[in-house]
Amino acid sequence: MLHVGLDLSRTRLDVHVMHEAGAPMLVTTAAPDVGGLASLAARIGAFEQPVTAAIESMTGARFVHDQLELRGWNVEIADAVKVKGLAPPAAKTDRIDAWVLAELSRRELVPAIWLPDPGVRAERERARWRLHLNRPRSRSGSESTGEWNRARTEEVPRRAA
Repeated sequence: MLHVGLDLSRTRLDVHVMHEAGAPMLVTTAAPDVGGLASLAARIGAFEQPVTAAIESMTGARFVHDQLELRGWNVEIADAVKVKGLAPPAAKTDRIDAWVLAELSRRELVPAIWLPDPGVRAERERARWRLHLNRPRSRSGSESTGEWNRARTEEVPRRAA
């Protein structure tokens, strides 16, 4: 089994691959897009072993998670706050973070966060979309009701007798 630590930044993904015994097998970088992740999966797939990976929770981690899971990897998203204190503070770099995540994966100590499966996420997205579509309609209804209430409560001028 291979254990992979992934540290995501804006422009690159630092990767540390280690064997079950803890020996490093590959230290590299990849582009955090569909093509870069596909080539990374192909390079690591050449080892012909099952892959378990850990990535720190941040913007874009879910995209990387989904793309690598589609390629047969087992990917966990680690809680960033809990992982932050585990790396040596004097030398905090992306490569060291990737190594720490690979080591946590190897020891099965990844402080994973819960991520709903793609079906549940799709249902949530549909519900958000429905709310987005109904918001203008309900706003216009509220505005017309407000106008009606205002007109109803204004005093009607009386005739002098």
